[in-house]
Amino acid sequence: MVHTPDMKARVLTKPDWIRVKAPVSKEYHETATLMRSLKLKTVCEEAACPNVGECWSKKHATMMILGDVCTRACAFCNVKTGRPDLLDPHEPERVAQGVAGLDLSHVVITSVDRDDLDDGGANHFAEVIREIRKKSPGTTIEILTPDFLRKEGALEIVVAARPDVYNHNLETVPRLYPSVRPGARYFHSLRLLSRVKELDPTIFTKSGIMVGLGEERTEVLQVMDDLRAADVDFMTIGQYLQPTPKHHDVISYPTLEQFDDYAKMGRGKGFLLVAASPLTRSSYHAGDDFALLKTARLEKINQKNVIQG
Repeated sequence: MVHTPDMKARVLTKPDWIRVKAPVSKEYHETATLMRSLKLKTVCEEAACPNVGECWSKKHATMMILGDVCTRACAFCNVKTGRPDLLDPHEPERVAQGVAGLDLSHVVITSVDRDDLDDGGANHFAEVIREIRKKSPGTTIEILTPDFLRKEGALEIVVAARPDVYNHNLETVPRLYPSVRPGARYFHSLRLLSRVKELDPTIFTKSGIMVGLGEERTEVLQVMDDLRAADVDFMTIGQYLQPTPKHHDVISYPTLEQFDDYAKMGRGKGFLLVAASPLTRSSYHAGDDFALLKTARLEKINQKNVIQG
């Protein structure tokens, strides 16, 4: 796509929905205090998520493990890039304490990329899952992992720990990978998602992309087809927001009608669930969405039994 000056001018006109309320609630500050006391990192803060006020007010938080320095330099991400610190062996226990302290029914665990580690951080993910199971056996666990590129056996370690939802984001359409996600490989990420289902079909799989980076509608629809071919259950689509001037430009702000169209097209392609809106993020409303996923799977099984019966 060629970006003309007129297109750039339109980018600078921000839609009304982009204004979110400042986080001021009592619950928000209680969540922040707990995170600080346990020395925990959250993607809510590190990635400057626009939903942090709403989520923390509901005592929902996405824990970020493996430190706060990433070995990749994706053009959309606000997380620091550089040489990470050594792994903290006590982090899994602290994360579990945070989950218990917030009394979470559903938790999302994500991380920075750790290309410096032999296993990419897979064993650490598995230990976090096990610690949460010990301290909060009723909590369902959703993980959002890196791609474990060139880390043979890493995915198998994480899947063996049996998270309830395995999320890995494609982030954008394949044509834009060189400029948006240069350290990753589109088809490797697709294969990772497909492999999860091969290893354990009971685990829900999930992936998401951002729009507004210069993608075409036909490319988004192709990503949907690719994800369904990988048997992915749930897709999220949200608006890209430029964290700082040094990051990738916002090329467009799709309308609410365009987001609704994406959701409709995704449902038609067979996803159990599609979340598409400007403020949709991977972990936004994750607990509610997990309940919807379980219901949708049961309905699909029942429909299949009726047809076969």
